[in-house]
Amino acid sequence: MSFVWFIIIGGIAGWLAGLIMKGEGFGILGNIVVGIVGAVLGGWVFSILGITVAGELVGSLITALVGAVILLFLIRLIKKGK
Repeated sequence: MSFVWFIIIGGIAGWLAGLIMKGEGFGILGNIVVGIVGAVLGGWVFSILGITVAGELVGSLITALVGAVILLFLIRLIKKGK
């Protein structure tokens, strides 16, 4: 996948995860960062569970979205603990 698509999918996944977990996005740069980190986390979690998502573009978006939601959930737990 090209770098541009990686950034676009990261931005969309971060924005959607922000809507799901917080009710709003984090700005363009924040959404991209959350989405990219979420893609890495989602890929790692899916590989541990043995889950493969079909479709290059849609599969990447689903993986990034799931990972971004997990990331935001973990951040929320850490913030509550302080």
